[in-house]
Amino acid sequence: MSHLSLAGELREMIRLLMRRLGVLEKSEASCCGITLGQCHALIEIGRAGEISLNELAELLNVDNSTMSRTVNNLVSNELIERVINPEDRRYVKITLTEKGEQMFKEIEENMGSYFKHILEAIPEDKHQQVVESLRLLMGAFKKANCC
Repeated sequence: MSHLSLAGELREMIRLLMRRLGVLEKSEASCCGITLGQCHALIEIGRAGEISLNELAELLNVDNSTMSRTVNNLVSNELIERVINPEDRRYVKITLTEKGEQMFKEIEENMGSYFKHILEAIPEDKHQQVVESLRLLMGAFKKANCC
């Protein structure tokens, strides 16, 4: 297979993977009653413990105004709270509320179970190969400075 057709196949497989995971329907899809964008933010906040708006926007590869709207919705849903740094009022930390912590744990459990089932559908001797291939792919995205 030529390099060009292999690159085309890679593009097609990534396109189908994104569609399968629901990436293209972010605004319409929901996760535990919140949008997928809010779900991704909730996961990153939960994993970090506390994070700034700028750090969260950078992690999720969205602009600050989009991240601000997402955070506002999560605050309105009482899933996260903003904590102002008393030493520097311009720095606001974002943390999970108790309700947000519960939802974070539920999402992590559900996703862990979901991907465990997916892995079980792959022959066991290929598990490491699949994970290693995805690591290489993510590294290539970073080197190419895209996506």
